[in-house]
Amino acid sequence: MPGIDECLLEAMTVNGARGAAVIEWTSGLALGMVGEVRDEDPEATAAETAELARMAAEQRAFAALEKGGADADEAAGEPAVEDVIVTTRTCYHLLRFVDTAFDSGVFFYLWLDRREGNLALARIRLRDMCRRLALV
Repeated sequence: MPGIDECLLEAMTVNGARGAAVIEWTSGLALGMVGEVRDEDPEATAAETAELARMAAEQRAFAALEKGGADADEAAGEPAVEDVIVTTRTCYHLLRFVDTAFDSGVFFYLWLDRREGNLALARIRLRDMCRRLALV
């Protein structure tokens, strides 16, 4: 199973990728980062992105309505949200939550150029990377 660095390098092969990071969403700490960083401040980028992920993960309004409901997801320690997508006029920002063996919330952040990237394919690639990601 690939580690953080390998997955980050693979993420940069996605068409239109400008940057990628693996971030712990409760603290805002970047566990790994590659590519461009907005405003040349990686710590601020990680913290601001983590704030968005935390807000989405903790909102009951986004809880799953399928069999077992939100309570089943929360009981398992997993956020009900799989991913968050933010679009701007020039970029796509994808946040994908990663299942971990330890009690910590981690997500993968992928920043894409909107002209070059394909949102649907990027989501599929990101999902597959997160399934293979080995966090130890």
